[in-house]
Amino acid sequence: MRVTARSAALTAAGRPHVVATVVWRRSPTSGTTGAKAIIHPDGTIEGWLGGACAEATVIRRALEALEVGRPSVLAIGQEDGREDVAQVAMACESEGAMEVFLDPMIPSPTVVALGRSPAAATLVRLADALGWETVHVEAPPVDLAGADERTFVVVASQGHFDDEALVAALRTEAAYIGLVASRKRHDAITRHLRAAGFGDHDLARIDAPAGIDLGTLPPEEMAVSILAQIVERKASGVSRKVVVTMPETAIDPVCGMEVDPQTAIHTSEHDGTTWYFCAAGCKRAFEADPGSFLES
Repeated sequence: MRVTARSAALTAAGRPHVVATVVWRRSPTSGTTGAKAIIHPDGTIEGWLGGACAEATVIRRALEALEVGRPSVLAIGQEDGREDVAQVAMACESEGAMEVFLDPMIPSPTVVALGRSPAAATLVRLADALGWETVHVEAPPVDLAGADERTFVVVASQGHFDDEALVAALRTEAAYIGLVASRKRHDAITRHLRAAGFGDHDLARIDAPAGIDLGTLPPEEMAVSILAQIVERKASGVSRKVVVTMPETAIDPVCGMEVDPQTAIHTSEHDGTTWYFCAAGCKRAFEADPGSFLES
């Protein structure tokens, strides 16, 4: 499997994931510099980074990076004084070490601009410059079936099809619905939407007039204020965050490494408790003298 191509396909499909890359290693370790793997939000992994001692830890730290949406560096089996590097000691029989870069791939927001107005056209150009996905609907019909919690909808048809556009937007899970209109026009549309069956909760989702209040602006500058408001809402967490499934974790009593009980091969029963190990060497050491590892 070519991880880069696979990641590109997942990104194109809007599926969040983490690309983990070994950026440094010290023998002996089965991971090689440049090795890559993909970690999905449910904790499944595609690809190979290294042996059992490292895998559970890499998965957990990758999911943490995906949850907060920020890259991170993980150092396994080596002392590292850098503040921005997560360090995990590896005290089992392997003397290897490696450093893994965890890069969360989260689909970009989508800005949907509805209308043929200069404000709509400028908004699309600005969002494109940010590398976001954009959709520009200049005239009816309005189809927003794919809009989700990462979608920001701006109705800027200047009265041409505001009502139809807002009805379509309110039927989605869009993170933001902005209306470019005067307060008088907004009030008239609100009455129409109430008559169509939309309640207070629905109507409260509409930001009108859209954008940060900077006074009277030309259409192009109004688009800047709208994008600023969208960025503000995005930063506040209004758009969907990635939901991850953290795997259950057990701690190897010998080396202290994290182990996934669901996939652990090496286990041992002692005094009615099941203990999980990252490798056979840890299991052998434990069974030879359990008390030395269980003393608090």
